[in-house]
Amino acid sequence: MSFPRESISGTPKMSRHQNGEEYRNPTEVKKSQIVMPCHANHRQELSVGELLKWMDSTACLSAERHAGCPCVTVSVDDIHFEHTIGVGQVVNIKAKVNRAFNTSMEVGIVVSCEDLFSDTHWSVCRAVATFVSQRTTGGKVQLRPLVPCTQAEQVEHSLAAERRRMRLVHADIMKDLLANRAFQQVEVQEAEKAVPAERTRVESVELVLPTHANHQVNTFGGQIMAWMENVATIAASRLCNAHPTLQSIDMFHFRGPSHVGDRLVLKAIVNNAFKNSMEVGVCAEAYQGEEPLRHINSAFMTFEIRDQEGKPCTLPRIRPEPLEGMRRYQEAIARNKIRLDRKYIISCKQTEVPLSVPWDLSNQVYLSYNNVSALKMLAARNNWLLNSEKNKVSLYTLEQKQVLSFKVETEVDIPAERAFMLLSDLSKRVEWDPNYERCELILRVNDDDFLYRVVTPSIGQDGASNSPSADQGGKVQDFILLASRRPPCDSGDPYVIALRSVTLPTHPPTEGYNRGEVLCAGFSILEVSKDISKISYFNQASPEVLPYISTDIAGLSSSFYGIFCTCNTFLQENRVDHASTPQSQPPSSTLKRTQL
Repeated sequence: MSFPRESISGTPKMSRHQNGEEYRNPTEVKKSQIVMPCHANHRQELSVGELLKWMDSTACLSAERHAGCPCVTVSVDDIHFEHTIGVGQVVNIKAKVNRAFNTSMEVGIVVSCEDLFSDTHWSVCRAVATFVSQRTTGGKVQLRPLVPCTQAEQVEHSLAAERRRMRLVHADIMKDLLANRAFQQVEVQEAEKAVPAERTRVESVELVLPTHANHQVNTFGGQIMAWMENVATIAASRLCNAHPTLQSIDMFHFRGPSHVGDRLVLKAIVNNAFKNSMEVGVCAEAYQGEEPLRHINSAFMTFEIRDQEGKPCTLPRIRPEPLEGMRRYQEAIARNKIRLDRKYIISCKQTEVPLSVPWDLSNQVYLSYNNVSALKMLAARNNWLLNSEKNKVSLYTLEQKQVLSFKVETEVDIPAERAFMLLSDLSKRVEWDPNYERCELILRVNDDDFLYRVVTPSIGQDGASNSPSADQGGKVQDFILLASRRPPCDSGDPYVIALRSVTLPTHPPTEGYNRGEVLCAGFSILEVSKDISKISYFNQASPEVLPYISTDIAGLSSSFYGIFCTCNTFLQENRVDHASTPQSQPPSSTLKRTQL
């Protein structure tokens, strides 16, 4: 019996603090593996099932390094596979804990490939897994906080709270989307060569042996995923009698543990086939002896069939089974919409996210995530340059990839929570910001997300604001903004109010107004002491926003100071005032949920 040649290194990658000292991340674990023929499929490419096992074991070691006790996989976020890996190439996996919550922790996983002969490297995939630690006597362990030390760690630490929020509502998103009549009334398009779904059905049983389990005799989550990927690949192959390529795995949760001695029943079927991709649903259930089946996990995998040139092939249509088959068929369409939303809103780099993404209830959570995460990433930049300062109100600029951003920062004598409640109500911003001529609440989505229409005055050639009646050829601007607010997740976290442009079918551009775009803007409010807050305002200046600040950046004026003084006066006047905040505002009747 031959063993795979592999090396697992727990030595963290060394980087340097700003003071030059070497820094070693205590939770980072690395694994390097040469892909051998025993790891490969018929195309001499690394089996995704093997890769999933390596990713899970590496992430588990990282989680255990922080927890100091055994850990188990709870969930894994979406995984998109960018490239395949061939025999003889080296897989490099790096995992580290991004953030520890009370009893769970998020572990980030980065997979890259290395060709030893050409000395080239490329990215394969990224993943985020959630682990919980367990005592050998049973019960969860209270985790100690993780302190980020570098800028990259601070960003991931901050974004982990937003990802956790999104995970908790993922199931509700699907329920709400399926409740939409548009998906309930989907009809199957008949085709002469439609493949019956029952033809793709696969069922397989695996016996869980000690080699498949960890030191707590729980089956490795990666091993279960490898078995699930195997039956899913067979189901996808049966649809079109060709070898499929796994493109992505949707977010999934382990609903219960599996142990040594379990019989694991794995079932897979093609739920729906789109033009160039298909969704395969997989279910894993366990039993011992005559006990009833226990649901372990369900997952949805997306496959493609590629031709010799690597281009996706057109797939045959699927004919779903009656009743349950039709339900799976409809749900696959809903999941495909969510998949596209997540791909273009979350998975893209910030510079690739399209401006003014259409807003609706199905993508609200992902737009809100993108809104807050973009602001947190902008705030975490450490190369801001001080442009000007007046009476402790500072203006900073940051130029990156031909995009200019600015930050205005000062300390205010007001509790952070009170400042957060006042500044998060955009309808009150007209009381202190001359650049907000009018602001109307369109819809209160929930306690933390709101849609507004903001009208701003036109800007003259000298940078001065003009009223509509005195407009010198330019139009008054309006913006449709999604405002997302977040209280701190832990002590030391700031309050966040994030703004970005969206489009609404009920509020198209109108004559007499120039529809502007806000890329990324908002407030970060940090508690300095019980009664003092550091307030930072950020804006990634779009062409429509830049004229309002250009004279300040050029040093020709200090209007930013005057606006912040007015803001401070507004905060002081309402320091103990119980005026209405977004929580007390009723939903606007101008935009019904059913219309979106």
